[in-house]
Parts: sequence; C-alpha cells; structure tokens
Amino acid sequence: MKRIIYCSAAGLLSLCMNAQVGIGTTSPKSTLDVNGKTTLRKELRVGGTSTQAGNAGLNGQVLVSQGEGLPPVWKSLNVSFMEEGQYKLINSYLSSDQVGISALSAGIPDDDVYKNNVGDEITDVSKGVWSKITGLENNIIIKNGRNRLTYQFQTGVEMKAPASGTSQSVTFTCGVFRNGKLVAVRPDKVMSNNNTEKAGIQDYIFTLNYTEQNVPVGPQKLEVACRKINTSNVNSQFTIGRNVSDTNTVSNAFTLESVMKIDVIEYVTYKSN
Repeated sequence: MKRIIYCSAAGLLSLCMNAQVGIGTTSPKSTLDVNGKTTLRKELRVGGTSTQAGNAGLNGQVLVSQGEGLPPVWKSLNVSFMEEGQYKLINSYLSSDQVGISALSAGIPDDDVYKNNVGDEITDVSKGVWSKITGLENNIIIKNGRNRLTYQFQTGVEMKAPASGTSQSVTFTCGVFRNGKLVAVRPDKVMSNNNTEKAGIQDYIFTLNYTEQNVPVGPQKLEVACRKINTSNVNSQFTIGRNVSDTNTVSNAFTLESVMKIDVIEYVTYKSN
C-alpha cells in the first residue's frame, strides 16, 4: 500500500512539474497528447473554466477551429449531410441555342418513320432523318457508375401554312442522344387552325424530360436532334428553336430558343476506416 501511494504521489508531482500528459507517447507535445484512438461516451465540452463546465453545443452543430491560440466553437452550418444510400447532385450543365433547325422546312419531305427504340444510331437514316441542334451539345465525364442523368429539354416550334386560311399540321419528334445513340425521345404535333390573324403562323412549346440511370463511367457526348415524321403539306414552313422568317412580327429566335439542362446525380458512398 505504501508503495502504491508513493508511486501515485510521484506521478502527480511529475504531472505538476511537466504540465503535459501523454497517452500512447512518452514525449507529449501539448497539455494532453493522445497517440491512438479516442472514444467519447458522453458530450464534448469546450470553452470551460476552472469554475464552469464548457459548452456542449446543440444538436446538429459542428466544432469549428478559430485558429492557433483560440478555442474552437460550436457552429450551425447550412450544409446538408448526405446519408449512405442517398443520391447527391454533382453537376448541372445548362446550354441554350437560337440557331435551331430550319433544314426541315418547306419542300423537305417527311421521313415517315413513326417508331424509335433506345440505342438507335443518330446516323441511321432507316430510323429517321435527324437534324441536330448544335448549340446544345455537351461533353461530360461520369465518375460513379451508380448515377442518374436527368435531361430537361425545351424549345419553341413554329409552322406557317402555305395559305393562312387553311389548317395544316406537322408531326415531329425530338430526342436526346448519348455517344450517338438514342436514350430519350418524345413525338409531338403542331397544327395551324385557320390562323389568318397571324398570317398562318402557329407557335408551340415542346418539352422533353427524362432520367437515365447508371450511365457507364467515362466521357459522354450528349446531343439533341429532331426530325419531321409527317406533314399534311410539304410546302408548310417548319422550324424548331427559331422563327420561320425574320420579317414576321409574331416571333423571333429569342422567344423560340432551345434550352437544355443536364443534372448529374451520383450515389453517395463512404469508405469505412
């Protein structure tokens, strides 16, 4: 018993003299130097004094350093912490175009192809004669194989019938191509309804929203293209993403411009220590 008391007293004397305690090290570099794993079974308090316990912070707060010589403080940060298994927005790509497509206008026959399938080649004319909206091309890189790519495409469509007092129509479709292969498509139709007050011009807004899952890792080239499926009159003027004529007072390239937004969303994983 006397030996134990003696050793304890010697230890306390050493502590007072050195003012530093090392755990897992014989040469502590600070008042408390822990070389190893640390387990906290209850709250962590900071900023206390010899007469008052420190602050344990609030639920959800994080401990933030104030720099050398200053005590850390608890802070509430507007940061959303992602749990394992959730999806997180990584990047967004936004592009617009006012050149549009005028190569499908009067005198250009329809391709008469009504059906498409995922994987159709953009250059395969047996699957339709596609025209690209060049300003909407995007090149991105996928880093996580567990992902979601969301495409949001919107454009203005305009048609002008040869005679303003006669109803005409054009059936068309637009699609998203990834590395030259079709991944999303939607057909639609614009029709003039005996539109004499606007000289036979009919405007329409086309939208396509689609989410593709688990796109392969690596570079991806994304393009938007459209085609004319059928027309009631081959002489009808027809444009996508721009006006049929710069001299009309009904529309212009700005009001009918094309916009493409791509969201890259990846699966959240954390490596275990």
